Amino acid sequence: MTENQTPGRHVAVITGAASGIGYEVATYFATRGASVVGVDLSDAVVELMSALPGDGHLGIARDLTDPAAAQQVISEAIAFAGTPTILVNSAGVALLDKAVDVPAGRWQATLDVNLSASFYMAQAAGRAMIEAGYGRIINLASQAGVIGLDEHAAYAASKAAIIGLTRVLSKEWAPSGVTVNAVSPTVVETPLGKAAWAGEKGERAKAEIPVGRFAQPSEIASLIGYLASEDAAMVTGTNVLIDGGRTSV
Repeated sequence: MTENQTPGRHVAVITGAASGIGYEVATYFATRGASVVGVDLSDAVVELMSALPGDGHLGIARDLTDPAAAQQVISEAIAFAGTPTILVNSAGVALLDKAVDVPAGRWQATLDVNLSASFYMAQAAGRAMIEAGYGRIINLASQAGVIGLDEHAAYAASKAAIIGLTRVLSKEWAPSGVTVNAVSPTVVETPLGKAAWAGEKGERAKAEIPVGRFAQPSEIASLIGYLASEDAAMVTGTNVLIDGGRTSV
């Protein structure tokens, strides 16, 4: 624990915190007393984090595809609130194309944001957590990392890689008190998710999910909250599917 850290208070670093799942997760931890450091490419993250319930929150606008950015973010988080106890890698993009049509730039952008940025953040946070002897890292993967989905070649490759990375980090860091898990949702009804899966396309997708609906952001946040808790100390290296049974059919 650093001199700036309130005893017993968690410090949660959340990427992609300005919208969607990331914002929901930031709100979840803030309402439960954590100091939240939200990171996003959008400058809006600064104001959004300052408006979260409670106090002691920080918004950082940063491009996490820059390999140097992750260490800068973690250093700023430590200076502001203390050593991070929780990292949630939620930042991501979904650039969808038929496999034969994927432009090289969109392929690379998908890997840079979804995979490389998550690794850089896990690496930087992991160093601090290992030194402290405690940490919880949760990576957002996807059902697309487990099953084949049309037009998802780049996205699926990035999310399958996140699942593999999660297993390696969990194995290396468990002896130091740091757990690393992945969460793989089906379509989540964020504003972007609703727009992308509206109309007939969305109805067809729901019909493939045994529970007959998409996931809610609050459901994803609750699962992440469990994996970030002390109660989940024995859970590491897992990829938890939250997909209403979609991958079981």
